[in-house]
Amino acid sequence: MKPSEEEALRLHKKYGSNEAIVNHCKTVAKVATIIAEEFARQGKDVDEEVASEGALLHDIGRSRVQTVRHGLEGSLILEEEGVDEKVVQIVRRHVGAGISPEEAKKLGLPDLDYIPRTREETIVCFADKMVDANEVRPFEMEVRRFKMKGHDVGRLLALKHKLETDLGKDPEILVLHKIKGTS
Repeated sequence: MKPSEEEALRLHKKYGSNEAIVNHCKTVAKVATIIAEEFARQGKDVDEEVASEGALLHDIGRSRVQTVRHGLEGSLILEEEGVDEKVVQIVRRHVGAGISPEEAKKLGLPDLDYIPRTREETIVCFADKMVDANEVRPFEMEVRRFKMKGHDVGRLLALKHKLETDLGKDPEILVLHKIKGTS
């Protein structure tokens, strides 16, 4: 099943996501949609619907746990609900800038792939990093947060670079221009 926005919001309600989580997911979906629409406008391969749905559901696992494990938990919820595997993988792979197998082992996560692989997974992972609560912010703020926490900044920067290379333009500038009206 590919959940519509209405179905995604119903799932959030069913699993007890609070209003802050739902609003965050809606904002991430706006950012992801802007990027996906630009890929589509350029005639590049992207499933806009999957990107939007994945963004709307990316933090549903926070209804169960507030740790790095929320991506895995969310993916398990969606698997139980029969949600499209592409959406399930977006939810599993959106945490941080992806989690390597070595990091997953240290974090006690099952031996699965937690690195964004598809264009849609990369879009949602990046979009999530541009949103703090429900506010779109410069990507540099997330870079600073990653540095402070000792996370892999190289992988985070590579995420943005991949989108920038594939789009032929900076996704951050695209998003800020569309959402905040800056140039």
